[in-house]
Amino acid sequence: MKCEKGHSAANGREALQKAKEQRPSLVVLDWMLPEMSGIDVCRELRKTGNMGIIMVTARTDETDKIIGLELGADDYLTKPFSLRELVARIRSVLRRLEGHGEASVEMIRGELTISEAQLRVWKRGEEITLTPTEYRLLLTLAAKPGIVYSRLQLLQAALEDDYLNDERTVDAHISRVRKKIEDDPANPVYIQTFYGFGYRFGDRT
Repeated sequence: MKCEKGHSAANGREALQKAKEQRPSLVVLDWMLPEMSGIDVCRELRKTGNMGIIMVTARTDETDKIIGLELGADDYLTKPFSLRELVARIRSVLRRLEGHGEASVEMIRGELTISEAQLRVWKRGEEITLTPTEYRLLLTLAAKPGIVYSRLQLLQAALEDDYLNDERTVDAHISRVRKKIEDDPANPVYIQTFYGFGYRFGDRT
């Protein structure tokens, strides 16, 4: 794991401790860590903050990738990879974390309140913790209720990733967002599936 200013950790437990001390904006996290796996570290990090997380692994199975994303990773990089690609992905996740502009207007959608300036979301007054990627997806959809976005459009508009072209990535992130904002994720009111194409934000919220 690597933190801001080149901080690193040799094992999972040390990674959690350093993340707590250093409070990095982004963590590059190896799946295979001694003492505590990268997956377990990712799960714990997601309980304590909304830092960006990029999982790095030699695993190429699609199921492993989906597991990492569903546990809260913002991106997933398979070894071997170039330094250029890693830097591009880090910049992409940081852009999502930092947001764009300083809009002050809060977006009200049903029982959701979305603040673009603060990068925060509330439901019935209770704050919901989203990762940077989850937030950008929700904001993109909620900004235009009723408009259907293809998975590719969401990759480009919300994830801003020139390298990642796996549309299943969107499905994994959408699943996580639904679990956080929907009363019944199996029957979503906010983020609705447009079968065979993509997703839209409910226009009756």
